[in-house]
Amino acid sequence: MSKNKLSKFADMAAYPHVFEPTLGDAPFALRGHWGSNFFHNDNPIVLELGCGRGEYTVGLAKLFPEKNFIGVDIKGARMWTGATQSLREGMANVAFLRTQIEFIEKYFAPGEVAEIWLTFSDPQMKKVTKRLTSTYFLARYRNILADGGIIHLKTDSNFLFTYTTYVVEHNALPLLFRTEDLYHTLAAEEDADTRTILGIRTYYESQWIERGLNIRYMKFRLPLAGDLQEPDIEIPLDDYRSYHRTKRSSLETAK
Repeated sequence: MSKNKLSKFADMAAYPHVFEPTLGDAPFALRGHWGSNFFHNDNPIVLELGCGRGEYTVGLAKLFPEKNFIGVDIKGARMWTGATQSLREGMANVAFLRTQIEFIEKYFAPGEVAEIWLTFSDPQMKKVTKRLTSTYFLARYRNILADGGIIHLKTDSNFLFTYTTYVVEHNALPLLFRTEDLYHTLAAEEDADTRTILGIRTYYESQWIERGLNIRYMKFRLPLAGDLQEPDIEIPLDDYRSYHRTKRSSLETAK
């Protein structure tokens, strides 16, 4: 491990708004008490899952001081950027949680979260249960979201966007907004808040835009009632995996 990474880990260990819990039998102290014991208010809690550098966590927190934002990721060296910026700027409505998303229910109580952002998640074209919009994860989100809580997906991946569209349609989840070309849509969008929120760009997003890739966005509600079922459909794979990488598989489609 590089000295730079070690330095970042040391920084975050001392940050009061960064939590790096160890999985165990003991309950996480803030579970069910994030508002009262950490943020000291009852404002809505919004998660960015797979937050990377935390650009959306910090950007949204600046736009909406009446909400609380928590960035969640397992890679601490990336998270350091947003954690450091929010600390230096004295942002009281920001926190970061270092954990795997599979264990998200250990850190939030039922109904404790109002919204979830998924920004440029790995499309996981080879394994359904690793996709952050799969029914595997939606079932977990139900255990922490308020009834009808909102899920936002912003992605460059046609595969993940198409897959999520089928999941939403197949399960009759209320779709609030959908576009396959976000920034052309934004140019015609009359609502100033929508233009501002969706106009936040992550580090990697800027690179993808430079490559001419469309940025796709949708938001939908996740009711607590009803069975969730995976759609049975073949979807064309992306012809790339992520920045400067080729796709992992020689296949052309996947379910």
